[in-house]
Amino acid sequence: MASRYYSTGKNKAALFTLKLHRGDGMTLIAMNWRQGTPSEDFVGFAIEYREPAGDKFYPLKNRLAFADSDGDTNPNRLSTLLSPIQKFRWVHFPRNAGLPGRFVYRVTPVFMNSKAELSYGEPQQASIELAHETYPGRLDVAFTRGYVSSQSFVDFYQSKGALSRLLPAKAAQGLKFTPDHPLTEEALNWMGFEARQAILALLEEAVLDESAQVRMIAYDLNEPRIVACLERLGERLRIIIDDDAGHGLATSAESEAEKRLSARGCNVKRQHMGKLQHNKIIVVDGVKVKKAVCGSTNFSWRGLYVQSNNAVIVNGAGAVAPFLKAFEHYWTYDAPAGFCQTTSAMGWTSLGLDKISAQVAFSPHAESNALLPAIAEDLHDRTRSSLLFSLAFLYQTPGVLQEAIKKVSMDDKIFVYGISDRKVGGLDLQKPNTNVSPVYASALAKNVPEPFKSEPTGGGGVRMHHKFLVVDFNTSKARVYLGSYNFSSAADTKNGEHLLLIRDRRIATSYMIEALRIFDHYHFRVSQQEAKKAKKKLQLAKPPREKGGKPWWQEDFTVAHKIRDRELFA
Repeated sequence: MASRYYSTGKNKAALFTLKLHRGDGMTLIAMNWRQGTPSEDFVGFAIEYREPAGDKFYPLKNRLAFADSDGDTNPNRLSTLLSPIQKFRWVHFPRNAGLPGRFVYRVTPVFMNSKAELSYGEPQQASIELAHETYPGRLDVAFTRGYVSSQSFVDFYQSKGALSRLLPAKAAQGLKFTPDHPLTEEALNWMGFEARQAILALLEEAVLDESAQVRMIAYDLNEPRIVACLERLGERLRIIIDDDAGHGLATSAESEAEKRLSARGCNVKRQHMGKLQHNKIIVVDGVKVKKAVCGSTNFSWRGLYVQSNNAVIVNGAGAVAPFLKAFEHYWTYDAPAGFCQTTSAMGWTSLGLDKISAQVAFSPHAESNALLPAIAEDLHDRTRSSLLFSLAFLYQTPGVLQEAIKKVSMDDKIFVYGISDRKVGGLDLQKPNTNVSPVYASALAKNVPEPFKSEPTGGGGVRMHHKFLVVDFNTSKARVYLGSYNFSSAADTKNGEHLLLIRDRRIATSYMIEALRIFDHYHFRVSQQEAKKAKKKLQLAKPPREKGGKPWWQEDFTVAHKIRDRELFA
């Protein structure tokens, strides 16, 4: 069976099933054993892929390897044909994910005999299209990579120069900073991933469409290329820039951006609403271009190149209209008392996208029509299959949302996976009969056991900056909540924010994969720290050779949340 968001393997002779899920710029590869449990000599999956119109399969590589007779491992990444993946799912970033056509994946079970020789079973094969846009011409989901603290960053860019050659030490220095890393453009493209490309492309489109009027709301604004594009718009730009706390200082990058843009004839307004003007919105309204970008991505060095963020780009007159109206209301009213009486703050507004159920709401709301209680009610009363979330600042938002997540997490029938930027009190659950607790993204591997290399921390501050919830991604009721909105009472009734509710399985699948890849990235950092404390090396497990030994896959068939994990995605 194939669909717009997944496809499956057809080989009934294979011992396992294969399911590919379409992400934005990535693929989730999920496997499950067809009957019973694997044999003890099963040591993982080899994964290969072929690009559209390609004639060659390329093996994915693994950073973990089997130990040799001396207990050492090869420090290099090895083909999964030699170092198989000992997991039942894997997120892959194809090098050329934007190529038109179908990517083909071939997955093969790997076995090891008593002499440590590898053999291979019957493979599964499936293909999936990873179009550059989620829904071409209507809506596109884009993510930053958020992997400064990663082995990939170390391999690609750390050896060429320190992180300080790519990023300014302080936000206030942002507009004056010039990177001198020898691979600057390549590195920034890699770090900013699809979100950077989409935001810069939209601004360039706006500049070239001389009829286009641009409306923008920025919380952080210190990325030089973005500000340079805005300067080229001149009087066609009206922009609101947050002035809360540090942003309001005369020495801030936001104040410097205000001076530069005003000098070029742009119309600039400073604002903080009740506490923050926290939106990250660009709206382009022209003859040739009618698009809006929104989401969690700040227009800053950290927002694009350090943090895990998302951006959504919507197309068409109907889609941009609510953003244009909200901008005018923000421009008119500087405080919650005025804005919350406008039609922009009264509830959900359809984006009018063909065959996509997408709505937007803008904060601050009045207490009488606050959205947070209804969102919490949706989670704890109507979640049936799964809840995946990536929520910065969840640790500081006690109340109805945390209580809803706790309630859903205790339901054995619902799969819950989540991550916050810090440890969350009351959600510290990790028992064999419960869901996985939120991993928090401060667990970074600066000094890690072999064969890994020390990773840069990317400076202080939040690294996991997403704000999204994915509910029942694999059902007809699939939905995603996302935006600048932190799911707190302040976001609901004090700050300038936006929140989207999208009911669509393809988009829900994209965010589901993003939640898994961010969770797993930081969960592995936890494993690295634990290995360091135990003075152990991280290695692939060989088949048990002694009585009482356990195969690597045993917990996947005996621990409740791991069983649900294996079954849900495959």
